[in-house]
Amino acid sequence: MRSPFSLKQEFLKKWILGLQRCRSSKKNMSIFERKKVIKLSADVAMASARKGTTCWSRALIADAVKEGNADKHLAEKILGPASERQPTKKVPVGAMAYNKRIRSKKILERSSVIRRTIKCAPQAARPSSIVKTLVGKRRQILRSLIPGGEFMNGVSLIEETLDYMISLRAQVDVMRSLASASKLVNLN
Repeated sequence: MRSPFSLKQEFLKKWILGLQRCRSSKKNMSIFERKKVIKLSADVAMASARKGTTCWSRALIADAVKEGNADKHLAEKILGPASERQPTKKVPVGAMAYNKRIRSKKILERSSVIRRTIKCAPQAARPSSIVKTLVGKRRQILRSLIPGGEFMNGVSLIEETLDYMISLRAQVDVMRSLASASKLVNLN
C-alpha cells in the first residue's frame, strides 16, 4: 500500500488541476455551481489518484462520466481528455463469469435453505439467526455507502471499505490543510 503522504500529494495535484480546468471553462459561477464543482472534482481526483486499482474508484469515475449524468461534461473536464487518462485495470472476463457462477450457486443454496425452513415448524428466534440478520442489514448499509459496493462480496467489501476510508481521510486532511493555509494568507 502506498504511503498516505504520496496519496495526499497525488490527490492535491489532481484536485487543483480539475478545479483549474473547471474554472477556465466558466468564469462566473453561482455558489451552488461552485459547491458542485468542488465536490465532483474532489471525488474524481481521489478516484483517479487511486489509478483504477480499487472497485470504488472505478465505480466513482464510471458514475461520473456515465451517459445521462447531468455532470458528465463537468467530470470529463476534470478528468481531461481520454488520451490523458490512466487506463483502468480490467477484470478478466473469466473471473467475472466465475464470480457469477459462485453467486448463482449461493442464490440456489439460499433458496433451498429458505424452502426447508418454511416446511419446518416455526421455532423461536435463535441467537445465531438474529446475529445473521443484523450482520446482513449492516452489510447492506455498507454496500450502499461504498461506491460500487452493491457488486462486492463480504471480504472484498471490507477491503474496499478500508481503502475508501483511508482515501476519504486523506481527502479531508488535504482540504483542512488547504483551508487553514488560505486563512493564514487572508490574515496577512
